[in-house]
Amino acid sequence: MSKPELKVSFEFFPPKPEASESFWKVINKLEEMKPLFVSVTYGAGGTTQERTLGTVNAIRERTSLIPAAHLTCVGAPREDVDKVVRGYWDAGIRHIVALRGDPPGGVGGRFVPHPQGYRNAADLVRGIREIAPFEISVAAYPEKHPEAVSIEEDLAFLADKAEQGARRALSQFFFNNAAFLRFRDRVFARGIDIELVPGILPITNFARVKEFAAKCGAFLPPALGQRFHGLDADPETRNLVAAMVAAEQVDFLRREGVNSFHFYTLNRADLVYAICRVVGLGEHAEAA
Repeated sequence: MSKPELKVSFEFFPPKPEASESFWKVINKLEEMKPLFVSVTYGAGGTTQERTLGTVNAIRERTSLIPAAHLTCVGAPREDVDKVVRGYWDAGIRHIVALRGDPPGGVGGRFVPHPQGYRNAADLVRGIREIAPFEISVAAYPEKHPEAVSIEEDLAFLADKAEQGARRALSQFFFNNAAFLRFRDRVFARGIDIELVPGILPITNFARVKEFAAKCGAFLPPALGQRFHGLDADPETRNLVAAMVAAEQVDFLRREGVNSFHFYTLNRADLVYAICRVVGLGEHAEAA
């Protein structure tokens, strides 16, 4: 029996001017994979606002890709956020990834809503829907958001985002597949009407991933550390292992009925392109 069609999406961050040429090489390479959409991140407090809009506009104009613009509400009054939303719509962008955003102190810090701002991501989703009929994706946390009291509280937040109009939840990266599958079962059991898409992070720097995983509460299996041990000075082997680890993760989840994946590219094409080819995408490139 053949597997259902594999669907992927990619996340990028807006490049600095000096990195523009390399960014477009990445975009053009991954365009071959025919992703469902590509998303462009939005810096803390809107620090990359203009670059985000410029990048999604350029992707829409220069490629066949469908861009989605990230948007956060942390540290900004509703009036300013709504202006950005209207700017996206006027520019022809129809998909927003709506996020609360990290507090000023970073992941794990205390979040305080702006006095005139949106209270949380669900409130932001509601506000976006009041402005225009965007397609809206949001975030999900298979191993619980660092600030959530419990997984049940996290599920309640996700349910609220779905009720306000979000249709897709892109998960935080994870390496514990069982945790994602348990989370998926809980989402289904609660009747939350949203597509849950696992976020896949190829490991380009294990030490950095370990540090961020500790901040966001993502479990790192000891066996994973063993596979990368001693490879700091051997990037070629490290990349081969990283591609293999991510491809194994995709294959495992596909056997459990997952067919859509969101890749955090870190603006690199090599690993994500290789992973997509290993799991069966890209044959059309040869047949064309």
